[in-house]
Amino acid sequence: MGSCLSSESRSPRPGSPMGVRKRKGSKRRMGSRNSSFDYRREEQLHRTPGRLFLNGSNNIASLFTQQGKKGTNQDAMIVWENFGSRTDTVFCGVFDGHGPYGHMVAKRVRDSLPLKLSAHWEVNLKSDEILREVSLNTTGSLCAEDTSFLAVDEETRATVDVQEAGKYPEVFDTLKESFLKAFKVMDRELRMYANIDCFCSGTTAVTLVKQGLDLVIGNVGDSRAVLGTRNENNSLTAVQLTVDLKPNLPAEAERIHKCKGRVFALQDEPEVARVWLPNNNSPGLAMARAFGDFCLKEFGLISVPEISYRRITDKDEFVVLASDGIWDVLSNKEVVEIVGSCPTRSYAARTLVESAVRAWRSKYPTSKVDDCAVVCLFLDSNESNAASNTKSKENIPSPDSTMNVDLDGPTGLNRSGTVRTGNEALGEGSDEAYKEEASDDEHMMSVEVGEEWSALEGVSRVNTMLTMPRLDIKVAGDTKTRK
Repeated sequence: MGSCLSSESRSPRPGSPMGVRKRKGSKRRMGSRNSSFDYRREEQLHRTPGRLFLNGSNNIASLFTQQGKKGTNQDAMIVWENFGSRTDTVFCGVFDGHGPYGHMVAKRVRDSLPLKLSAHWEVNLKSDEILREVSLNTTGSLCAEDTSFLAVDEETRATVDVQEAGKYPEVFDTLKESFLKAFKVMDRELRMYANIDCFCSGTTAVTLVKQGLDLVIGNVGDSRAVLGTRNENNSLTAVQLTVDLKPNLPAEAERIHKCKGRVFALQDEPEVARVWLPNNNSPGLAMARAFGDFCLKEFGLISVPEISYRRITDKDEFVVLASDGIWDVLSNKEVVEIVGSCPTRSYAARTLVESAVRAWRSKYPTSKVDDCAVVCLFLDSNESNAASNTKSKENIPSPDSTMNVDLDGPTGLNRSGTVRTGNEALGEGSDEAYKEEASDDEHMMSVEVGEEWSALEGVSRVNTMLTMPRLDIKVAGDTKTRK
C-alpha cells in the first residue's frame, strides 16, 4: 500500500517538505463544474463492457482487493477485455498508492493510463503505416520535423532493455513506444491536476497488454508480475516478469545520486533503502520510480517504465499482478502454488489475498496488515471453469478456510528474485459500489493540513514513505545521530 509513517502519528507538519501544499484558492468543492464533469466521465467509463475494476471475475481473469489495517485502501486494479476495440487484446494493471492522496492517484492512473495507452498505440500503428508507405515511394530519409513526433526522449530510451534488432515482434516495438509515451503523459497530467495534490502522493503501476500470444509489460515501482508456467517435469513453477524498482538497485541509485538525491536506510530497518531530499530527511520513499511524488522528481525519481516482453507458450498458465502487500509475505513460488491449487479460478485472487492476510498475522503479528490487490490473468481461457460467468464481489463466497497454505517462506523483507544486478536491471461493478468509491474520494478531498490521517497511525512492516524527526535520524551503519 503505500502508507506514510510519522513519529507523531499525524499528518506532516505544515512547514515540512512533506506537508501538503495549499495553493491559492485551494478550497475546492466536489460540486464544481469540473468535478461534476469528471464524475460523469468516470461513471461512463466504469460502464464500459469488458472493463472490470471491482472484486469479481470473468472468463479470463479474477480480481480481488482488500483494505489493510492502515486506513483507506490505496490499491486499485483493472482488467479490460477487447482493449482498444481489439477482440484478442486484454489490458491488466495493479496500482498501489502512497501518501495522503495515494488512493486518489491510484484510481486516477487506473482510469486514465489505459485510455492514453490505447490512444498512443493507435497513433503509432497509423504512423508505422505512413512510414512504410513513404519508404516505398521516396528515397532518402524523412526530415526531422516529420519524424519528431515519433521520437521518445533520450532518458526514456536509455531505461529500456535493448536487445538485438529483430528479436522482438513488431507488436512489441509499437507497444513499447506506446507505453513510454502514455506513462510520460500520465505523469505530466498528474502534475497539472487541480483536484489531486500529488506533491507528496503517488502510485506504482504494474501493467500488461496481452495480444494473442504476445505479452508486453510496463512497470513502475515495486508492484510485481509473476508467471505461473510448467517446467520440463510438468511441475508448476514461478517466473518473475518484472523487477521491483527499488533505490538499492545499482542503476537506480546511480541516477538518484547524479540528481543530488540521497539513498540510505535507517538503522532500525537496514534492509529498506529509501530516497531522500538533498537537504531534508524526508520523504524517505522506498521506491526509485513512481507516478506523482513531485517533491522528488527533480532528485532522481522518475516515472519511466521498465518494458519487458514474453511470448506465451503452451506451458504458460497464468500471470499474477499484485501489490507489495502480497509479495512482502509470500514468495513467488507460494503465490503460484496458491493460485494453481485453487479449485475454482473465479476465487483465485480472493484466495491469494486471504492467504497473504493470514501470512501477515503469522509472520508479523505486531505489524499492521497492508492493503492487497491481485489480478490473476489466465492464459488458457478456453477451458471450461466456474470463472466463465462474471461475478460481483457480493457473489463470491469465502474459499475453504482449511486450504493448506505454506506460510514457511522467507520471513525477512528480502524478496525472492527481486533484485537483479546492475547489468540485468538497468468491472464492471454495481452503481452502488462505484458511488461508494466516489464518496470515499470526496471525503478524503476535504482533509486539511494538520488534520489526522488514519493511515499514518501505528506501525506497519513496510511503509512506502517515512517522515521521521529531523533531529533524530539514524543512518544504517552510522552510530551518530543527526542533529
